[in-house]
Amino acid sequence: MPADMPSPHADRLRLDPVTPRLAPMFGFALLTVACALASFTLACATPFAAFAVVAAAMLPLRQAALVVAGAWLVNQTIGFSVLHYPVDGSTIAWGFVIGAAALLATAVSCTVLRMLPQGRTPLMLAITFVAAYAAYELALLAATPFLGGEGAFTAAIVARIGLTSAIWLAGLVAACEIVRLVDPFGRKVQSA
Repeated sequence: MPADMPSPHADRLRLDPVTPRLAPMFGFALLTVACALASFTLACATPFAAFAVVAAAMLPLRQAALVVAGAWLVNQTIGFSVLHYPVDGSTIAWGFVIGAAALLATAVSCTVLRMLPQGRTPLMLAITFVAAYAAYELALLAATPFLGGEGAFTAAIVARIGLTSAIWLAGLVAACEIVRLVDPFGRKVQSA
């Protein structure tokens, strides 16, 4: 496809900081760096719902899921190797549950974005975030009868983590918009 022809996928993108060809790599780099920062600052409260929304707003489902899975792998690697998470069955199982919940949030984000009117409006991303965060938290809650941890699901904790995730979403969207405006990859030159 010529550089000046928009991708058929481009119509439905909510965030397009780079050309569609570079979007998977940019999304992976953005979420990997964000995940590393979040892993060190938030440890077990990494904002995977925010990551899911950003990935879904930039990429088709398959690529978004791969990017989010990559971010989850970075999180788990940092957790077990640097933050010294205990290496036991429960912790490992929770790691996989978190990964599955992040992928569910990604699928929900892609579905919601497809159903909502087009445009990069903050309202559309906010609605998508609410759905993704609800799916993420419900998936985690569903694992508590088997893995324990019900105490982590008080209204105060869920609200605090939700607010933190919303702030991360705003920061990630701002980063995407800055990259789009600065155009470090020559997007405007390619399309001229």
